[in-house]
Amino acid sequence: MILKSNRKAFSLLTALFVIVLMATVAMLVMNMTGKMVKETTTQYQREQAALLAKSYTEYAIMAVTANDRTTNNCLSDIDGTVGSDPTNGNGYRIRARIAYIGHNAEVGSCPATRVFSSSVVEPNSPLNIIVDVYVEYKEADNTSAPWVTYHKRTLQKI
Repeated sequence: MILKSNRKAFSLLTALFVIVLMATVAMLVMNMTGKMVKETTTQYQREQAALLAKSYTEYAIMAVTANDRTTNNCLSDIDGTVGSDPTNGNGYRIRARIAYIGHNAEVGSCPATRVFSSSVVEPNSPLNIIVDVYVEYKEADNTSAPWVTYHKRTLQKI
C-alpha cells in the first residue's frame, strides 16, 4: 500500500512539473511573437517612408519642370500628409524642400534662400535641383516617442 501512494504523489509532481514547463514555454513563445510583430510593423513603416520619399521626389521634379521660374514663382516647398492622423501613429508627414543650381537667367527670380548657386558660368548649362524629402512618422505602438524621420536627398538635372 505504501508503494501505491508514492506512485500517485510522483505522478502529481510530474504533472505539476510538466504544467510549469509548458507555461514557461508558452510565455517565451508569446514574448517572441510580440517582438516579431513589433519588428514587422517597424519594418513596414520604414519601407512605406522610403516609398513615400521616392514618390515625393518624383513629384517635386515633375512640378519643377512644369513651373515657370521666370515669373518670380519658384517652387520651393511641397508639404503633405498621408494617413488619417500622423500624430497618433496612423500616417506620415512629408516635407519636400527644393534648392536650385543654375545660371542666373534660370534662377535669378527665385528667393535667395532656395538658390544654392546662381554663379554657373555657362548660360547653356542645364538647371539642376536638389530635392530634400523628409518623411516623419510615429511608432504605431508608442505615440509618445519622438518622430522618426526618413530623409532622402536627390540631385536632378532638369
